[in-house]
Amino acid sequence: MEQSHVDVLVIGAGISGISAARHVLRDNPGTSLVVLERRARVGGTWDLFRYPGIRSDSDMPTFGFGFRPWSDARILAGGAQIRQYVEDAAADDGILERTRFGRRAISADFSHETGRWTVEVEDEGTGEHESYSAGYLVGATGYYDYDQPYRPEFPGEADYQGTLVHPQQWPEDLDHTGKRVVVIGSGATAITLLPAMADTAASVTMLQRSPTYVMALPEVDPLTSVMKKLRVPARVTYKVVRARNIALQRGSYAFCRKYPRLARKALLGLVRAQAGKSVDMRHFSPTYKPWDQRLCVVPGGDLFKVLKSGKAAIATDHIDTFTADGIRLKSGEELKADIVVTATGLSVQLMGGMDVTVDGSPVDVTNRVLYKAVLLEGVPNMSLVIGYTNASWTLKADLAADYTARLLAHMRRGGHDIATPVASDGDRSQFSVMGEALTSGYIARADKVMPRQGTRDPWRLWNNYYRDRAMLQNAPIDDSPLRFDKAGRPAEVQEPTRAA
Repeated sequence: MEQSHVDVLVIGAGISGISAARHVLRDNPGTSLVVLERRARVGGTWDLFRYPGIRSDSDMPTFGFGFRPWSDARILAGGAQIRQYVEDAAADDGILERTRFGRRAISADFSHETGRWTVEVEDEGTGEHESYSAGYLVGATGYYDYDQPYRPEFPGEADYQGTLVHPQQWPEDLDHTGKRVVVIGSGATAITLLPAMADTAASVTMLQRSPTYVMALPEVDPLTSVMKKLRVPARVTYKVVRARNIALQRGSYAFCRKYPRLARKALLGLVRAQAGKSVDMRHFSPTYKPWDQRLCVVPGGDLFKVLKSGKAAIATDHIDTFTADGIRLKSGEELKADIVVTATGLSVQLMGGMDVTVDGSPVDVTNRVLYKAVLLEGVPNMSLVIGYTNASWTLKADLAADYTARLLAHMRRGGHDIATPVASDGDRSQFSVMGEALTSGYIARADKVMPRQGTRDPWRLWNNYYRDRAMLQNAPIDDSPLRFDKAGRPAEVQEPTRAA
């Protein structure tokens, strides 16, 4: 099998992958780089999901790249618009021409002898296998299983005669016009589907076991609109609005965690003001504290508008059983449905399911910690991009990309072939990097898949943009837990070398 060699191989052409490629190429001129992407287009999540109303659940000034202004004044954006933004960034920075589409990375093995990764890849169009050699590997696939969503089995669902669909696998030809629709779930997908389908469906009901905290945001950002009218340059406007939104995100999260009772009162008060007296507040009153699970946002209060108009409804109850034409609830109420949407969440998977080995030995990710939230303990020359769970994903992706670019430049200047973070047993906690702070279903399921949370810096994940920025953008690369080596000797006898 013919092998292609590059300095840097990026797995994934979504937001994380494009950011990583852009930062590496900017800070390391002359670097050979290839991006591998399973899908036929750039975009990742935003090319995969096609359900009605698909949009961001983070504001676009922080969900957009730090290096590319988001010029639209709308706070939340549709999936197609985001995908095009990512593709434009890839095209303008020369990344699109470096991307190989339809490629699924099967396995990756690092050799201390050569100081390189060998990555086996399948061309899913032809079924043929390819081999890539790379000095550095960037895992930018996110942490979702793109093939299999999380889909629990429901009692009696085999008896159901209607259409059953998961948002991750939305059929292109599914027409909900004039149909009775039930959406099972209470997260961002469910509260997006409700207003998106309400105008054309005969009825839309969101069926939730328990409520979620929901907050309305304006459709258009007033500050962005004012600065546009004043003809402030787009880059300056973006920088100002982005900085403000980062501060608001961090401040609101910290407030909710420190003063949960006061935050709950404030959030429910805002819902009451938006929803009006006609909406039963029990549908919006969770039993958990604010930010125990991710806060859901709705643009312009669209969810509350369709509820007040009677075009949509919410049922808070447990499923007793599916019937031939709908769902019977524990309370005895029956929801008739031509279409049932199981917005039940996502399955968690790292590196797109690729097998990772070092010198032929499998890497057990679940027993390792992350160094500075980017490098995996004991695994050489690899960055793992995991975005924030309590803020915009891209904020962390950009920081991880910037750090990776700085690390590669440092290795080149110092003549290092290999960089490996080394931890001690006392650096690991029993929690995963996602399982201690939030209690969402997919967070809990991630415990069996994700690396461990560290007990101290630089192994502990704080999910704090300001703290991470200081660590990843400003702190020196040369650090005692990070070991630099030359290729060509067995790992167990290598002695760490320090950069001057």
